[in-house]
Amino acid sequence: MPEEPRSAAIGSRRPRGAPRRLLLDSARGLFAHQDYRSTTTLQIAESAGVAEHLLFRNFGSKASLFNEAVVVPFLQLVDDFSSRWESFAPGLDNSETVGREFLGALYDLFEGNRGLLMTLWADDSLTEAELAETGITDIQGAIAVLGELGGKGSQILGIKADHPDLAARSTVAMVAGMAAFGTTFFGGARPPRDVIVEELTQATLHGFLHRNT
Repeated sequence: MPEEPRSAAIGSRRPRGAPRRLLLDSARGLFAHQDYRSTTTLQIAESAGVAEHLLFRNFGSKASLFNEAVVVPFLQLVDDFSSRWESFAPGLDNSETVGREFLGALYDLFEGNRGLLMTLWADDSLTEAELAETGITDIQGAIAVLGELGGKGSQILGIKADHPDLAARSTVAMVAGMAAFGTTFFGGARPPRDVIVEELTQATLHGFLHRNT
């Protein structure tokens, strides 16, 4: 069998840095829907179309890849989210419009990171070393920021609570749960995004007994 021309072989090589980008894209796609434990390095490599050993050459471990592909972008999103909502001041009149926008943005943040949510819910199964290397420990600070934003949202909307921090975290948890659950939870068909956000808004502002009709 004749040898492949050298020029053709060289032309088929990926550009420098391409395997790393492919692995990051693959990891983000898989971790968006799967938790850390159930996603394997082989699965990530095969989805990226590269050899598995290149994952370790570029990132050292699955934990480090998870950190770079999922945790770091999530922390940046939370920072951007926080900066956006710092511009709101107490005393806004249209509470439903503000609540709908805030809860909708929070829902979108979590819906795009469902795999991260599942990993957080199962973080008791991770070792201390894995928690540190994956960056999960850094997420605690981000969740605290979201809780603070929830508390500020309560002030903006004039909602009073005996335990404002817990009330804010409860709201964050409710939104995260609605974003993370699959179609089975919703009876086989996931409602449209705006319908979910509207229900979250009404439940947050008016509860289930005192909402506007």
